[in-house]
Amino acid sequence: MKIYTKTGDDGNTGLQGDFRIAKSHPRILAYGTVDEANATIGVVLSNTLDDDVRVVLNTIQNELFLLGSDLSNQNLNDLKNRISLDMVEKLEKIIDKFELELPPITNFILPGGNVAAAQIHQVRTIVRRAETLVVQLSDKDEINSNCIKYLNRLSDLMFVMGRLINKRNGIEDIIWKP
Repeated sequence: MKIYTKTGDDGNTGLQGDFRIAKSHPRILAYGTVDEANATIGVVLSNTLDDDVRVVLNTIQNELFLLGSDLSNQNLNDLKNRISLDMVEKLEKIIDKFELELPPITNFILPGGNVAAAQIHQVRTIVRRAETLVVQLSDKDEINSNCIKYLNRLSDLMFVMGRLINKRNGIEDIIWKP
């Protein structure tokens, strides 16, 4: 099978259920940004990481693929929601576990530190943009509302994970100084 189909040469793309929409449609922008976050996590995974962080990131990559699938399904009569509240709650438990290793936040923290932590902060910003685009999509089309909750929690996890990676590498939080 060839990777190119030429069916998108007119500026449209296919969705689940044989729907075709413009590549500039909010649905495409939303799940394209989810894909961007996923690809950037792939960059993070090219670093040396602790096993627990690596396992979490691998799981998230798979879950982001499911989230993109939820967003690409426009046939509401056939909506197979894959992102669940249970998945959101699992992210919360990971956040709680990682935060046990971190000092409380008393200041705004700037992104940075080592390369992996800086890249995780980049993922966080991409996830925030994806969340915004998914919210915009939800204003126009019905979607699995758990996608918004998942992305909101995921950006929180990326913030905590950036701090955790730095701490484990002996790098203190970079404090914002106005």
